[in-house]
Amino acid sequence: MGKTLFDKIWERHIVKQIDNGPAVFYIDRHFIHEVTSPQAFNGLDKRGVKVFRPQQTIATADHNVPTLNQHLPIKDLLSRQQVDALIQNCNNHGIELYGLGHPNQGIVHVIGPELGITQPGMTIVCGDSHTSTHGAFGNIAFGIGTSEVEMVLATQCLLQSKPKLMRITIDGELQKGVLSKDIVLYILSKISSSGATGHAIEFEGSAIRNLSMEARMTICNMSIEMGGRCGLIAPDETTFEYLKDKPFAPKNDEWGKALTEWEKLFSDEDAVFDKEILINAAEIPPMITYGTNPGMGIGVNENIPTAESVSETDKKGLTASLEYMGLDAGMPIKGKKIDYVFIGSCTNSRIEDLRLVADFVKGKQKAKEVEVWIVPGSKQVEKQAINEGLDVIFQASGFRLRQPGCSACLGMNEDKIPAGKYCISTSNRNFEGRQGAGARTLLASPLTAAAAAISGEVMDVRDLL
Repeated sequence: MGKTLFDKIWERHIVKQIDNGPAVFYIDRHFIHEVTSPQAFNGLDKRGVKVFRPQQTIATADHNVPTLNQHLPIKDLLSRQQVDALIQNCNNHGIELYGLGHPNQGIVHVIGPELGITQPGMTIVCGDSHTSTHGAFGNIAFGIGTSEVEMVLATQCLLQSKPKLMRITIDGELQKGVLSKDIVLYILSKISSSGATGHAIEFEGSAIRNLSMEARMTICNMSIEMGGRCGLIAPDETTFEYLKDKPFAPKNDEWGKALTEWEKLFSDEDAVFDKEILINAAEIPPMITYGTNPGMGIGVNENIPTAESVSETDKKGLTASLEYMGLDAGMPIKGKKIDYVFIGSCTNSRIEDLRLVADFVKGKQKAKEVEVWIVPGSKQVEKQAINEGLDVIFQASGFRLRQPGCSACLGMNEDKIPAGKYCISTSNRNFEGRQGAGARTLLASPLTAAAAAISGEVMDVRDLL
């Protein structure tokens, strides 16, 4: 029987299989940031343990950082303390840090790929659930808890049990105005936010192959929102072309050797998955969420579900979600007035996302009552956007290009959505209070978010294309 892509990578990284237990699993690359690392370093220091292989860990500041006036001290005391602790811990343990002011600083899941640190066939972890983003390059990447961060720092290994395997195949051609974010929100609407629990998900099919690397990252980023352990896509020419000449990518003869190995990373034709899902790309519309988990999504031209249209177990959750969101069952989502638009996060803050938005809003003006935040995922994205004049386009449309950080994806910094306000967000989660206490979040693609910024309400971006 053939092997899956996951099998091939998994087997190469088993240090020891414990009888009737987990495996000692080797980690190639460890990313850390200021939120989940302080306690891990404290644990090391209390035991007098040094980081085992500091050269395999990269640090950056992203969650707590402001996205305006980054040259000034961080105002929030807790945020400043966490960033300061990261600086001190990296100095103490010889870890490379891309802090505020560094040209490589940015959201951890944006800088890894753009610098070529993320490569096919690797195992990658970070104390952040959206580490699954890196799986777009054909590797096993997943989020870990603080105690596991300490374990990797101390041993470069983890105790892991092999998950079940799921394959989601998306074939066909996408409609005009439909992006990778719509693909993943559509999948979530069909299988729910727990539909892939306990599985590693491989995404496959012609629609996936036709996506850029940045679009593939969006897909894998939100595999965790389905309950998946991780998401991955087999590397191909698109992957290799993206990585070529990146700062940390193999050079000269090493590139050829790496390419030979990377080309072996695919699921064999006779590989068997525990679960298979098939989706026709042509059926996917521009999507938007209406509730308080990413699985509560509908096409922009659809009506919000009613209690009668959902299962008995989902009725209570639907009622509670709609009460929090201030929405009525059965109402159309199209035409819903919004207050904020946030384009950013590790899901949709790359240069391709910003280019799409800039191209769409050029020559248009935002609705007067809507505040728009455009937050690049890294200093490199920010620099590229400015060099290409995207900031000028945004400014002319009434938008503002801010500085890199996680920003309004989560209420952990200064960029919070006020209570009761509606925000169309390109981030990955719409939980209660995620963007600020009482904030009401509707997840969408960058194009759908841009259309709402111009019109002031939820609309079908295809009507403006």
